[in-house]
Parts: sequence; structure tokens; C-alpha cells
Amino acid sequence: MLRIHFGDADLGRTRIAAAPDPLWEIASSLHRLQSRRGRWAYAGWYRTARQQIRDKGLTPLVRGVLLPLYPRAEYFPDFLTPVNAMDGLDAGMESILATPPERILEEVSILDRTVGAPSWAARLAEPVVRKEFTGMLRAYHEAVVVPHQETVQARIEAERAVRSRGILDGGVEGMLAGLGPMMRWRPPVLEVAYPTQAEDRDLHLNGRGLTLVPSYFNWGEPVAFADPELPPVLWYSLLHEPDARDAAHASPFGVEAPAKSLTTLLGRARAVALYAASAGATTGEMARAAGVSASAASRHATALRDAGLITTTRHGPSVLHTLTPLGASMLREAQRRVGGMP
Repeated sequence: MLRIHFGDADLGRTRIAAAPDPLWEIASSLHRLQSRRGRWAYAGWYRTARQQIRDKGLTPLVRGVLLPLYPRAEYFPDFLTPVNAMDGLDAGMESILATPPERILEEVSILDRTVGAPSWAARLAEPVVRKEFTGMLRAYHEAVVVPHQETVQARIEAERAVRSRGILDGGVEGMLAGLGPMMRWRPPVLEVAYPTQAEDRDLHLNGRGLTLVPSYFNWGEPVAFADPELPPVLWYSLLHEPDARDAAHASPFGVEAPAKSLTTLLGRARAVALYAASAGATTGEMARAAGVSASAASRHATALRDAGLITTTRHGPSVLHTLTPLGASMLREAQRRVGGMP
């Protein structure tokens, strides 16, 4: 178990990342390739990722370089997932390139003692080798992560909408209390499930706050930096439904299809339900906005979800509906054409 200790200042400095951490998604997607755990949730991605790796000639790179550096184990080097990557892939790559050689050697040594490091890993301390390595990461990211980035971003925005509800209802502590099932808030400590083979440890924030980073490809236990002196970051898994649902994004409507207003295309109640989801809405809120019964709103939500226009996330006893990228594009297009809201 990881115990994260908060002070009053830490609660005020805790935030949820607005976008996926590209270097962490690289790492956790490599873990998905190494494990059958949760395979049902990534079935579509797994098939296309393996095909892309083969088609682009990346199989030797993945097997010989990336998988040995990112083992699905209790440790892999912290410098591979720098905190600056939350500002984008380029910022993360610059951080890897700027990592002091002595830190790389120390972390590669820990990897070697923990699960074994490849014999060439210590050469990453050399700037030229490190630059070549970041080029490999870019090639993998382009092939395996980028094709799914709209789905990933939509899921993270839905997660942020749910956590925002927690903040509105109970402040930051209310948000922390709703982070389960792998985390439990026992003021002033956030208890985090960690791999069973890992030792219990404590992380004292000491006024630095905590950055929570929802991760699409992470599966199971949340993960923090091994080095407690690094900025406090906690990557945690989104709750997944079967990947087959991603097929719903291939909606027959299409982004450019609606030449009429949403009201004409979907009907007034369903169009209002879609608009309500743009800010995150429960089924009850959809019903009140559209002036229909809760059961009718639930049917509208199901139709919109099946068409790939909204995604649904459980929030306590209720569910929260938010737009998918397709739903957001459709709403923007309708507003542009008719110059107003549904």
C-alpha cells in the first residue's frame, strides 16, 4: 500500500490533469502488450496496435528495446515518464534528453537489481543514444497511441467531469473520497492499492500538492514515482467498458452529415439531451432539461450512447453523461449551421 499524506496546503494544490500524459500512455500501453490482464477492455486496440507494429516494421524495436526498459513489474525507471510530459509529448522528450547521466545510471541500476536491465541500458546516459531512443518513442507513439487519442481524450474529459462533481459536492476532499476502488480517502491520508509484491511506503506531500493523472492504458493499481523527491504525481486507471463499444464511434451520422439542425435530425428532446451532456449531465438533469420523464431521458441517453455521441460514467448512485469527440463535433457543426443552441 502507498499512503499519501496531505496537509491543508496540499489540498489546495491538488489537481487533475486536463489531458493524457503521452509518455505514461506509452509506458502503460507497453504493459498492456505484456499482460492479458484487462485484455477484454482493450481488445480492439490490442488487435490494431499489433497490426500497426508489424506494418511499420517496429517489432524489433518493441521487443528488443521498449519492452525490456518498461517491464510490467514493480519498477521501471522514473526518468522515462518525466512530470513535464503532462505539457505534451515534445516537453516530455526534452525532459528525457535533459536527464542528468548520473540519474539515468542510478535508475538503470535499480532496474537491474529489481527485474534485470538490458546490457545496453546504461548507454542511455550518452546524449546521442538518448536522442536516438526518443526517436524510437515517437515512432511507437505515432503508430500505437495517436490513432486512439480522441477516444483517450474523451474518456479523460468524462473522468474530469465526474471528479468536478465531487469537488462541487464536497470540495477537494469530496473528490478524493470518490476516487475508488483502488484508493480510499482517510483524512488526511489517501491510501492507494499498490502491487502486492511492493513494500508499503509513505509519501509526504509537504505542501507540494498532488497531480492526479487519469490514464487510459493503465490497468489495475495506481502508480507514483519511486523517488519521493520528485514532484508528486499519481497515475490511475479509468474504469473501462469492453472495447467493442469503441465501434459505436463509427456513427452513421458522421461529423459532416448534419445539414439540418439537431432538433430536426434527432428530435427536440434528444437534441436537448445531447446539449445537456456538453457540460456533463446526469439522467435526471437530462430529463429536467428536456421536460421528459426519467425513463424517457434514459432511453434518449441510450440512443445517443449507441450512436457514439455520448459516453456514460458512473458517479456514486447516479451516472454522468458527457460528449464523445463525435458528439462534440456534431454539436459544434449544428450550432455553426443554425447559429444557436438546440
